[in-house]
Amino acid sequence: MLRKFFRDESGMETVEWAVLLGLILAGVIGVVLTLGPKVTAKFSAVDTALP
Repeated sequence: MLRKFFRDESGMETVEWAVLLGLILAGVIGVVLTLGPKVTAKFSAVDTALP
């Protein structure tokens, strides 16, 4: 029964997609956290420069 459980691959594709989605999401969050303050500062500079 244990061998059959470990050989069963049904549902593995779903797990792979979930892991891939998690990695992409982590990357996007990292980019937003890194670039967010810089983008905000640039918009603020443009806002203050406009009459």
